[in-house]
Amino acid sequence: MDFAIPNYQVAIPEMFILAMACIILLVDLFLTERTRSVTYLLSQSALLGAAVLTLTTFSEGSQLAFSDTFVRDAKGDVLKAFIYLSTFMVFLYARSYLQVRNLFKGEFYVLGLFAVLGMMVMVSAHNLLTVYLGLELLSLALYAMVALQRDSIFASEAAMKYFILGALASGMLLYGMSMLYGASGSLDLSEISRQITTNQMSLVTVFALVFIVVGVAFKLGAVPFHMWVPDVYQGAPTAVTLFIASAPKIAAFAMMIRLLVDGLSGLQSHWQDMLIILSVLSLAVGNLFAIAQTNIKRMLAYSTISHMGFLMLGVLTGSSEGYAAAMFYTISYTLMSLAAFGMVVLLSRTGFEAERIDDFKGLNERSPWFALVMMFVMFSMAGVPVFLGFWAKLFVLKELVHAGMTWLAIVAVIFSVIGVFYYLRIIKLMYFDKAEDKSPIEKNLDLHFALSLNGVGILAMGILPGSLMALCISVFV
Repeated sequence: MDFAIPNYQVAIPEMFILAMACIILLVDLFLTERTRSVTYLLSQSALLGAAVLTLTTFSEGSQLAFSDTFVRDAKGDVLKAFIYLSTFMVFLYARSYLQVRNLFKGEFYVLGLFAVLGMMVMVSAHNLLTVYLGLELLSLALYAMVALQRDSIFASEAAMKYFILGALASGMLLYGMSMLYGASGSLDLSEISRQITTNQMSLVTVFALVFIVVGVAFKLGAVPFHMWVPDVYQGAPTAVTLFIASAPKIAAFAMMIRLLVDGLSGLQSHWQDMLIILSVLSLAVGNLFAIAQTNIKRMLAYSTISHMGFLMLGVLTGSSEGYAAAMFYTISYTLMSLAAFGMVVLLSRTGFEAERIDDFKGLNERSPWFALVMMFVMFSMAGVPVFLGFWAKLFVLKELVHAGMTWLAIVAVIFSVIGVFYYLRIIKLMYFDKAEDKSPIEKNLDLHFALSLNGVGILAMGILPGSLMALCISVFV
């Protein structure tokens, strides 16, 4: 058989990120504490370079490479662009936080870039092995990042929990993939889809689907596979929590679309029922448990679980418009999560972690502007009209009604109304309670500017959501 030279141009952004991560790893060896900013600047340059390479070679159609294990399409390019953006913001927000805690080291940025590479591979996966390789690269990088603060018992405990539960979920996913391979005789997602459509479905295929859904649900943090989310969010350094809560959610959404829609669309009636159960449980547990939290990171963790329930509602509709709604929701949630955890980073300072909800008391007295930014974020997460989060929820609810699942839309609305309480509690503390800590917020121009832009962007995109909606719809047409 003749050897065909792969089309390397399809994977240029991935190759660039890999090369930059290796270069930064080597360069960082020769840097001192004073010159560590070079690592930061090179990492940000790597993300900007990858964004330029992705957008300048934007793919209208679908291109396959590496024996059809890797696909480049518009959907993947858009998701990658938002992965670059969110990671860029994470690195920017985290810089001052890491510096004052003696964590400003090359490991954070190198692991972050390898995690980005894993996400990019997941987004462009066209083969079960490619999905798994991307997932493991992302997961291993995240496990190490959670344990970055070596002298913290909480971080070590969170890393161990994350690693053990993550390994269990990965094993289940791999077991499902192996059964799927046994039933179909192929690892290629399009071939598996064709086999399921043309051949009679076997019991092995349904079992495989169950294990695959379990693996996807764990990565999303959906109930009942959510056990790691509150503990990891609370135990990890806030800079790492900020990363885990943003870009990996985009990759998890991409994995769900690649596996369930591209590969297992013939089993839609089966995975639709599973996702209904997962989404309702996530909405219920996420919103109800968040009310009882006193730790802001833990509250936002349960909030994440409820948001993932909403995301799955869009996917389970089974229509291209529903997938677009889920993609819009994922991007919106990522931007809101960045701003929310960015505020926690902002209020933290040397020797103090702003992790308690009470730490937001009287924020309006200390900084009216950032109290306003946090209010924008909380209103958006609650789904208050005009803000971005409102349109994200409305888009999903509309597609649920169109799919004939009005009862499910009503359930989602009920739990969303319940969830408004704990978001409004933050606003009440900021504006109506006296500040316990009246020390001024530490000056950091780039963090202040980026966080302000993030908050105003949530409002601006809520006022004019049409462009992002149209972009999401266009990649699923």
